[in-house]
This record gives sequence, structure tokens and C-alpha cells, in this order.
Amino acid sequence: MGKIHIFTYSLILCIVLSLALLAFVFCILAEFKKSKAKDVKLDGRLCQLPESEAFWFGIAALICISTAQIIGNSMSFVVYCQDAKERRLCSQIKRPTITSILLLISWINFGTSVLLISTATSMNRRQPYGKGWLDGECYLVKDGVFVGAAILVLVSLGCTLASAVATLRKQYLASANEKVHSQVRLDN
Repeated sequence: MGKIHIFTYSLILCIVLSLALLAFVFCILAEFKKSKAKDVKLDGRLCQLPESEAFWFGIAALICISTAQIIGNSMSFVVYCQDAKERRLCSQIKRPTITSILLLISWINFGTSVLLISTATSMNRRQPYGKGWLDGECYLVKDGVFVGAAILVLVSLGCTLASAVATLRKQYLASANEKVHSQVRLDN
């Protein structure tokens, strides 16, 4: 694995880390900016809620975590091969069980966090009189939903990065092993 590959992988992992941390921050900001009970306006049996800033923070968090998840997991699936020798080496790399388990945990946490963020985000959208969020009633997001989603984002990030690093480490070790074997053959 050449220096350019290590630099590229490091750059991609930094981008994934930055996007996931940004999603975490957006979730925390959404928790503080979500609609409160004092924002509900009642007119008899009808209610209204204005749109809160949490809606846009939630959208930003969804975009960031989705992008980070896709890029981060593609690191575990895509192996760059430049010449025929490396292509042969790439076909010999087996996916370790721990990497597969980490990817599974990552996707489960990602799905759960997306479900929490998107539901809570949609509740912070404008809810006009008589329309509400569901069945014409206004709903508020409970305390801690965005924070819980933020924690799941971090767990998903950790599993994604651990999986990518394990895959890269396996590739690096296989590459180093191939170089040692080729040097031994040249010495004989």
C-alpha cells in the first residue's frame, strides 16, 4: 500500500469523521431548538405549532450522517488496485468476521438514528390549525430524542471507522506480506 493510498484513505476517514461529528452537533442543536409546549397555540380543539429551527438542524444531521455512513462503509467494500499484481493481491483479501459484525452494528445504529432523527425532525415542521402532525393533533418531541439519536450517530461512526481501519490494516498486512515473499523469491 503506497503513501498515496495511505494519504487518500486518511483523508477519506477524516471526512467521514468530520461529517459524523457535524451530524452529532446538529442533533444536539436540534434538541435545544425543538418546539416547546409554550409554542403550541390552541383554538378550541384545534392546535398550531410554528416551524422550529430543529427542523433544519434535523435535515442537516440526516444529510451529514447519511453521507458519512455511505462513504465510511464504502471504505470497507472498495479496495483500490492499480496494477495487475495488486489486483491479484486484492482478490486474496478475505473480509474478517469482526469487520462484518462492525458493519452490521453500524447499519443497525444508522437505521435507528435516521428513524429517530427523521421522525423528530418532521414533528418540528410547521403544524397548522386542524392539520397537526398526525390525525390533526399537534405533537411535540420528547426530551432526549435528538440526544439519543446523536449517541447512536457516534456509535455508528465508531463501528464504521473501526471496520474501515480493520479492512485497511488487513490490506496493508497482505501487501507487506506479498512484498516480503517477492523479496525472498528474488534472493533465491
